[in-house]
Amino acid sequence: MKVAVIGATGMVGRIMLDVLQEREFPVDELIVAASPRSAGAKLPFKGEEIRVVTVDEAIEKQPDIALFSAGGSTSLTYAPKFADAGTIVIDNSSAWRMDPGKPLIIPEINGHLLTANDRIIANPNCSTIQLLAAIAPIHRVYGINRMIVSTYQSITGSGIKAVEQLKNERAGISGEMAYPYPIDKNCLPHCDVFLENAYTKEEMKVVNETHKILDANIRVTCTAVRVPVEGGHSESVNLELEKPFELTAIKALLNQQKGVVVQDSPQDNIYPMPRFVAGKDEVFVGRLRRDTSHEQALNMWVVADNLRKGAATNTVQIAEWIVAHNLI
Repeated sequence: MKVAVIGATGMVGRIMLDVLQEREFPVDELIVAASPRSAGAKLPFKGEEIRVVTVDEAIEKQPDIALFSAGGSTSLTYAPKFADAGTIVIDNSSAWRMDPGKPLIIPEINGHLLTANDRIIANPNCSTIQLLAAIAPIHRVYGINRMIVSTYQSITGSGIKAVEQLKNERAGISGEMAYPYPIDKNCLPHCDVFLENAYTKEEMKVVNETHKILDANIRVTCTAVRVPVEGGHSESVNLELEKPFELTAIKALLNQQKGVVVQDSPQDNIYPMPRFVAGKDEVFVGRLRRDTSHEQALNMWVVADNLRKGAATNTVQIAEWIVAHNLI
């Protein structure tokens, strides 16, 4: 099994290497690729130092699977070239997500849609992955009519430049700004660029990807907020269900869902928090309660490490599904 990680020197790329190692993915030969300025550097993997090559060099090596985390423009340019060379590409950017010919996959929800003919597979947005992991089992049983989502997103979702901005502000150092305003002691209702409809691109990703992965009939609205947190993304979710429900049954469903951990004992101050999910692969759900304004509506709080389940881990899990189901 020859595996390439494209964008291996970036935040998500490095975590992909960690996850491949931790989950003991069957890698016989690892190829790590990045921009030409990083070529020649070395990255650790399983006790060895692996030399970074260019993306063109990686194509020449004809990997079986290529995990992409190098940005949309790189994916648009190079994913088809890898696919033409016989490689299965799993792309972490937004480049292919809404392409009707490319599957958008969360393995626990719709991995069964993958076939041996799929050469470019899209990894959903981090906010979408944790959200749908939590609500999919509820939708299957009760049906979701409408969903209102407010996200509280870690600065790590903006990359290393945002992390440096926060560190500089806390140290009283002037430096390069990832955001138009200070992020320390602040909340920015501004994730990604604003669109013509006054929503941000991040907010519309949640809407559009929910429709593609789960159900196009769910009415979805979202507000995405950047907060000065490094551990993971949090989401306040309100679901209007088609059928009556009992909270005990909802909790039982979530407890049975693979990859979901229920932390819901408010009387004991037990609920999910980004500080404690960092480095974990599961999606954590709590604050489950009936909406007092609507008998068939449910409130919940969903937290996950955006760089792991929201990016690197889900990508590797797609690769695991491919191997386990002999699609390669």
